[in-house]
Amino acid sequence: MNDVSGKGVMSDVLRLLDSRPDIAAMLGVDTDTMASFADLAAAVLAGLCQGNRQVREQVARVFRENPSLVALCEHDIAETARRNFEPGGVAATMLYARGAQAVMAHRVCHQLWNEGDADLSLALKAVCGRALATDIHPGARIGAGFWLDHGLGFVAGETVVIEEEVSIWHGVTLGSTLNDSGATRHPAIGRGAVIGAGAVILGNIRVGAGANVAAGSIVLQDVPDNTAVVGTKARAIGAAKVSFIE
Repeated sequence: MNDVSGKGVMSDVLRLLDSRPDIAAMLGVDTDTMASFADLAAAVLAGLCQGNRQVREQVARVFRENPSLVALCEHDIAETARRNFEPGGVAATMLYARGAQAVMAHRVCHQLWNEGDADLSLALKAVCGRALATDIHPGARIGAGFWLDHGLGFVAGETVVIEEEVSIWHGVTLGSTLNDSGATRHPAIGRGAVIGAGAVILGNIRVGAGANVAAGSIVLQDVPDNTAVVGTKARAIGAAKVSFIE
């Protein structure tokens, strides 16, 4: 995760779009204006938000001022392309993958949140969330290499912590129980955990490193490392069997 220029993703995307101007036009991405990853990310997210000029300007500014975010997003995109079984590599992931786009938007919102501009971060979250059908609070902390597959319906509360190399499917809720108003009222997800579609994980609990949460499970208590849980209320069924860590 060393490339802060974004040239790896840029070159693949520009190669695809230069060969398919019809797709570039459909997505609202003008390759003649693409001088950096910041320009590309801004164009992609603004295009999803009906060409919103403020989205384009803010996204481009945040990436230009915080080059480490470029490397972070490149890693997310590369890991999404690696773990996903669909063809197209990083270019297709950047341009077409709703989950990767939602994570990229969140990284911008989170940076704004950390800078103390809560209103702008929440506004950008709201606009991008409407376009991508996600609701990720800008305060949520998400580690590198996050694969959000499909993304549709993903909800993460303000104090959520997601460690590195986590994989989460659509429709997952990382929420609170409304019984705790503290600084850790939402779940923490350990490194390399895999969470299936529609799982609901609530409260100040931890899903351990390498754990698997089956689709549709409701989890209200800690899940040990490398353990698979299933059901409502989820129960341990043995060792975790799914991992995307090399």
